[in-house]
Amino acid sequence: MAKRVQLVLNQDISKLGKSGDLVEVAPGYARNYLIPQKLATHATPGILKQVERRREQERQRQLELKQQADEQKAAIEKVTNLTIAKQVGENEAIFGTVTAQDVADAIKAATGQEVDRRGITIPDINHLGNYQAEIKLFSEVTAQIDIQVVAS
Repeated sequence: MAKRVQLVLNQDISKLGKSGDLVEVAPGYARNYLIPQKLATHATPGILKQVERRREQERQRQLELKQQADEQKAAIEKVTNLTIAKQVGENEAIFGTVTAQDVADAIKAATGQEVDRRGITIPDINHLGNYQAEIKLFSEVTAQIDIQVVAS
């Protein structure tokens, strides 16, 4: 059986690894596919140092993003109650529904913080009342905010 070859991946490859990973593959796979397609390079000490430096930079960037998300969470949670005005019909039923975009716009108006609407999870809001929304700001940072739906 032939020896395995160590390579550093330049791109994410399913079932093999992510960019920057050190992998061992069959020599034919490396010689005939990975290296000619520039999906991987031979693992040398210099390349391993570059990969480690890139990982450290990415880790620092993720740490800064998490810190920004924590600051944003503190600013959002200072708002005790977010009020959204909607048109009302019979039995306190609102026309349409309260969407994540409505919540994002209300947060921006109240705090000046830009929030991605795709990270907002709200229950189905079809009547007037108080509700709670969850806002995912980062992979480990979520904020809870109270929403009050009132008649306009």
